[in-house]
Amino acid sequence: MFNVNLNEAEYTDLKYYKSLSAFFTRPLKEGARYISPSPCVSPCDGVVLNCGPADTDKIEQVKGVTYSLEEFLGENKWNKKKDDNYYNSLLNNKDNVLHQCIIYLAPGDYHRFHSPCDWTATFRRHFSGKLLSVNPWLARLIPGLFAINERAVYVGEWKHGFFSMTAVGATNVGSIEIYNDPELRTNTKGKRNRINEVDLGRVELKKGELFGQFNMGSTIILLFEAPKDFKFDMASGDKVLVGQALSTTSKEQTR
Repeated sequence: MFNVNLNEAEYTDLKYYKSLSAFFTRPLKEGARYISPSPCVSPCDGVVLNCGPADTDKIEQVKGVTYSLEEFLGENKWNKKKDDNYYNSLLNNKDNVLHQCIIYLAPGDYHRFHSPCDWTATFRRHFSGKLLSVNPWLARLIPGLFAINERAVYVGEWKHGFFSMTAVGATNVGSIEIYNDPELRTNTKGKRNRINEVDLGRVELKKGELFGQFNMGSTIILLFEAPKDFKFDMASGDKVLVGQALSTTSKEQTR
């Protein structure tokens, strides 16, 4: 079913799953995913839509198609630093740049997602938004798709400064569950185009720790501050697994 490798699932008998949603959100056997010692790893299984430096306030969702950084994240209320330039207001170190990694989870992929690094989440913003498909072909047709759809944006810091992890809803999968945020309610009827914000305090997250799940395929977007020499060891179209190193080729590995 959906080209799923059931041998890595904790429960291999399809009769165990009472619904399609239960099947999609299946847990894996212990040790089914290796967590790399690299400082930052893939938070989910899926296909890379785009990755690389995000050095302007218009960044690519796929090659040649952009979305607005400010529209996607919303007003910067988590950083006391004041700067008229939105991009610069996110950076803690002027010598760093932002980097992004967009990963699409297909219906057959493992639907739980994990913390990609050791970081501290301090703020959550939920955009109720739309529930358009995030299939790669549509991402090539609709500019700003990720800034239109329902999404839960988690913001904080890691060792290099700003860090954000966003779960983007899609057709039939606006329901996003975050394990450490029981107040989050997504895909709620009659509440489109609303924004809900929560000060999280300081939620410490460890690399590889379970973070949340989708009911059926969607997208995870990482936007984070790192040195200019940070290089992704992957490219658009590559298949990745939870725990796979995002970078194994830069000086970042020795820091």
